[in-house]
Amino acid sequence: MKAITKEDIKQEVFDLYDDYAHNRIERRVFLDKLSTYAVGGITVASLLSFISPNYQILQIEPNDPRLKSDYINYQSPNGGGTLKGLLSRPVKGKKKLPGIVVVHENRGLNPYIADVGRRAALAGFISLAPDMLSPLGGYPGNDDEGRTMQSKRDRNEMLTDFIAAFDHLKAHAQCNGKIGVVGFCFGGWISNMMAVRIPDLKAAVPYYGGQPPLEDVPKINAPLQLHYAALDTRVNEGWPAYEKALKENNKKYEAYMYPNVNHGFHNDTTPRFDKAAAELAWQRTVDFFKANLK
Repeated sequence: MKAITKEDIKQEVFDLYDDYAHNRIERRVFLDKLSTYAVGGITVASLLSFISPNYQILQIEPNDPRLKSDYINYQSPNGGGTLKGLLSRPVKGKKKLPGIVVVHENRGLNPYIADVGRRAALAGFISLAPDMLSPLGGYPGNDDEGRTMQSKRDRNEMLTDFIAAFDHLKAHAQCNGKIGVVGFCFGGWISNMMAVRIPDLKAAVPYYGGQPPLEDVPKINAPLQLHYAALDTRVNEGWPAYEKALKENNKKYEAYMYPNVNHGFHNDTTPRFDKAAAELAWQRTVDFFKANLK
């Protein structure tokens, strides 16, 4: 069986996976279309394995001695239940730190997003990465089931649950009360909407996220740093109008379009990952938070 490399994957396969990952096509249709690219010794099974997340890849281990990283519960405003989240902070340093809410994609708190939460902590922040699948039992251990579970939740209720994470973090004894948010994909939309809904949010960093309603742009107080992937035509369609509204309302923002990369380029567990773009985007993110949460 041929060993697959990223160069073997046609752009159409990435686009197909994007449709599947965002619930625009069913698994049966996805596999059927994927089979047309299983040529030259490449099987459907090997192709599927290659483009699926590999959660053996972590930048920071859960028990990294430089961090205190624990799962906590906080109150949901929807129905009185509790939500689980990973709270991470550096062992050494100031007693009170600026906070970052880390918002997952459309599949719950998977190992990649938990890892991003630890990266934020290692950069000098106290981070909270909530799991919006908590009311349904939590992230199930694989993204396919996670997507199915998350599709059963109302996204506006999830937005209020993430806003509650902001409130929990702001009141934490080891937080200085200055909070930012970073989110990816669905989490990018949440980040934009938290900027709309939270007057005292200090910074928002959406990665390839859907834009808020244009009529809500005047409500944004937080400075924005927006990251887009040039090949992500679906999400990018909304950017020109959003940028126009930001300019017309004199909002503080900076935006970056990364050439020749796909939606999800920051996620280092899939072949959509682009190391150069991801590292540059993350350094910009950390610098932005340090400038706005001090």
